[in-house]
Amino acid sequence: MSSADHDHRGADLGLLAPAWAGTPAEEATGDAAFLQAMLDAETALSRALGAPEEVSARLRGAARAGRFDVRDLALRARAGGNPVIPLVADLRAGLDDEAAGWVHRGATSQDILDTTVMLVASRTRPLILADLDAAADHLAVLAAAHRDTAMPGRTLTQHAVPTTFGLKAAGWRSLVLDARDRLAALRLPAQLGGAAGTLAALGADPDLPARYARAVGLDAPDLPWHVLRTPVADLGGALALTGGALAKIAADVLLLARTETAELSEGRGGASSAMPHKSNPVHATLAAAAARPLPALAATLFASMAAEDERPAGAWHAEWQALREALRLAGGAGHHTAAATAGLQVHADRMRADLDLTAGLISSERLLAALAPRLGAGPARDLLATAARHAGGTGLPLADVLAGRPELNGVLTADALRELLDPTGYLGAAPALTDRALRRTGRTSRTPRTRTP
Repeated sequence: MSSADHDHRGADLGLLAPAWAGTPAEEATGDAAFLQAMLDAETALSRALGAPEEVSARLRGAARAGRFDVRDLALRARAGGNPVIPLVADLRAGLDDEAAGWVHRGATSQDILDTTVMLVASRTRPLILADLDAAADHLAVLAAAHRDTAMPGRTLTQHAVPTTFGLKAAGWRSLVLDARDRLAALRLPAQLGGAAGTLAALGADPDLPARYARAVGLDAPDLPWHVLRTPVADLGGALALTGGALAKIAADVLLLARTETAELSEGRGGASSAMPHKSNPVHATLAAAAARPLPALAATLFASMAAEDERPAGAWHAEWQALREALRLAGGAGHHTAAATAGLQVHADRMRADLDLTAGLISSERLLAALAPRLGAGPARDLLATAARHAGGTGLPLADVLAGRPELNGVLTADALRELLDPTGYLGAAPALTDRALRRTGRTSRTPRTRTP
């Protein structure tokens, strides 16, 4: 085994995580990204505390992730329970005494690691938002193009009444924008409080956390939040909501892309290892896979809000990997949703054919509304229920079954029956609702903080 192979033998390189492997979020949330964010949090602290510029320059020169052995730090982190302790020791060891004296001054490990987590989130968020924006743009094009494209509406897996693909795509876009707006509006605050959140070793200056936040490029905290875990829980909730929104789209695409449905297909599907004929909806599959673990990860983050005393044992530690994985998975879901929607093929002819599968039954609600004032609500419903059973059992069109019923003599002609049962004439407000949905811009007034110190 080569030294390079040995170095990576315990690393998670995404072999079992195709949902996020190779996506922008992967690199932004990897160990190297977390290590650099920890180093950035340390150097920003020295600046906020007023270190001379020449000292800050030496610190920035030393605080480069490539100078440190990530695996060694990980193993040494076990002794103190977090990676900040060995990192601070290594960072100080590579500096002169003056610069070393400014490293980690007055801070606690949780200050640095909480700030690191928020930094990584702030650097990953724009990547997720970019994919959400791309998906929303693709869906807007699809919704406008298929504003009037009729298709079966389905409830409880069965044909219900007609709808349009434009309305469905507009609904998907609305979910994407909901997720985008919530994620973009989150506050991602820096953390600084010292050993027990009193700032005692940091000069007891209540304005220092805000200066630190500016130095590191994050939002200013109202208070040290060592045990006030709203920022982490809010972030976990927003990521879970993002996953849920994208999972709905994936679920619909997967169902509508089935061979026996074939109303949609991905532009470039994935191959099968055994069946040459297959073109799998791989982007929707990976988006669905990425979304499924997110509620459980968010649950871990919400459970960690029960953080005892002024600094918790275990609750804080449980957040790190859960939040990192949530960022990766939400990023993966967004990336694959953007890809799926970019190449989505809409088969309007198949949608039209599927509308006719039940030979008029899908429009029976419309016919009931027309007959009820003339026959009475009860008799009209009984007539249609009986006729629908007969049509379903024999395969005859509903219009043909009803045409011979004496109750309709002088009430509706055969041509009127066929017109009322034409599914393309019973779309309700679907086109107008699509137009309304497309007027939503989905851009919040808040601009996420993404500056790198």
